[in-house]
Amino acid sequence: MNFLNVDDTAIHYRTVGMVPGKPVIAFVNSLGTDFRIWDSVMHELGDTYAYVLHDKRGHGLSGAGVTPYTIETHAHDLLALLDHLKIEKVIVWGLSVGGLIAQSLAITRPERITALILSNTAHKIGTAEMWNARIDAIKADGLARLVDPVMERWFTPAFRRSDNPLYAGARTMLARQSAEGYSGTCAAIRDADYTEAVTHIAAPTLCVAGDQDGSTSPDLVRTMADRIPGSRFVEIADCGHIPCLEQPKAYAAAVANFLRHLSFTNSAASVGDRYSQGMVTRRAVLGDAHVDRASALATTFDQPFQRLITESAWGTVWSSDRWTKRDRSNVTIALLAALGQYEEMAMHVRATANTGASEDDIREALMHVAIYAGVPAANHGFKIAKQVLADRNASSAQKEQTT
Repeated sequence: MNFLNVDDTAIHYRTVGMVPGKPVIAFVNSLGTDFRIWDSVMHELGDTYAYVLHDKRGHGLSGAGVTPYTIETHAHDLLALLDHLKIEKVIVWGLSVGGLIAQSLAITRPERITALILSNTAHKIGTAEMWNARIDAIKADGLARLVDPVMERWFTPAFRRSDNPLYAGARTMLARQSAEGYSGTCAAIRDADYTEAVTHIAAPTLCVAGDQDGSTSPDLVRTMADRIPGSRFVEIADCGHIPCLEQPKAYAAAVANFLRHLSFTNSAASVGDRYSQGMVTRRAVLGDAHVDRASALATTFDQPFQRLITESAWGTVWSSDRWTKRDRSNVTIALLAALGQYEEMAMHVRATANTGASEDDIREALMHVAIYAGVPAANHGFKIAKQVLADRNASSAQKEQTT
């Protein structure tokens, strides 16, 4: 077990897969849970990412410290942990109150945030009267009487089955939380209002809702998404407030789809880190099969060149977080067409299956080529792109017919 003293309490934490070059996801738990709720999500995402997990103060094995808390107190704890682990930039994935903590970090320390996943949360959750009533109930009777009403908001009826051991485990997890830590965090949620501040969030952001969430409805999550510039919204079907327990496969897939279109880097990365990051990005864009073929064909003669492009093109330019992979894909296709590098252009058109660039994007890129680099170059570019896209669409159709 790992613990870090932060001010007045010990924070329980865990790290998974911490290898140089991997983007890091920092999970932030919901109210009344501990970091074990993320186990299935990490399994689904695999080793593409490294992970930092911690129990908020007053939860799990972390100490309670001085209550009541603020969201900023919880954000400070996470930042102290990241500093301790020497992690400069992270993808922050916050669930419920964890989403408020993630918002606080994105607002106050935007330079530390690569991307945000704001899940089953909002810029403001509930009313002061509601949270005060809950705090008073806990003071009077402890957590026991709240467990079943909370379960109804957390999970769908289909999940709340007596023969579902995961549901039984979730009930036990909530019942065993510290009443002091739970009510202290209720106060933090009560006092948090980022309605105006979220309009200044600049990090790429995905907002996730459960279609049957009884705590933060899809409409509430969508309202938050509408306030965050450029954010995306996704709704998980047949899901309540805790998708990492109820629908981990669909939940992880939605987030993975969002993240694969982004680039992650540390500007102070070493050359070795740039090579590792370059391989991660190169595989994400071109696909494992292409990179494996290129690696198999490399000899001692061209190996230095392969390393050069992995470090510079893929580990530096393509891994910069200033543009998305979609942006870089469009620009690269236009440049290669303008220069008459049609073989390379075809490779990057194929790669749009991974970067998120659409057929409309490719067409617009080639229209710019026609105006700024000449009609003949664009004409041949269209010819190449049409063939690649037709082959890809035919292959997809064939796969659908055989499944």
